[in-house]
Amino acid sequence: MTPFEFVSAAPEQTQKFAKKLASLLQPGDVIALEGDLGAGKTTFTKGLAQGLGITRNVNSPTFTIIKEYRGNLPLYHMDVYRVEDSYEDLGFEEYFEGNGVTVVEWAHLIETQLPENLLTIHLYHGDNGTRRLVLEPKGPRFEQICKELFNEDFID
Repeated sequence: MTPFEFVSAAPEQTQKFAKKLASLLQPGDVIALEGDLGAGKTTFTKGLAQGLGITRNVNSPTFTIIKEYRGNLPLYHMDVYRVEDSYEDLGFEEYFEGNGVTVVEWAHLIETQLPENLLTIHLYHGDNGTRRLVLEPKGPRFEQICKELFNEDFID
């Protein structure tokens, strides 16, 4: 499937986009985030959390690996940058198959443990502080989510 692309002019726009995505998610959905440092992975996750009804401040779980937040749906926010062995058993599958939405920053580092069906979002630095978000759905459910998200009436 052809990737979907969104260009954000500001962090607030990235969060608004993520908030809209959150309205389409359900328990067990996994979002894989990829991008350089400062590309907006945590900013995106903050918007997703808002869309899930989470009121706590969301920040990167760089040193804890996994942070859990409670809202309309639980959010499991993972930063696997410091996971030294991609085969290390940290119980990721329990989160992926759990009753919440899982966001994995630096997901390629645990690629072999990721579920087959997920939504990968690549965040790139653009000109003048913009960010380019490239969404790659894997599986029919995430293809449908992207089609709904990019529907003209839905995305503004």
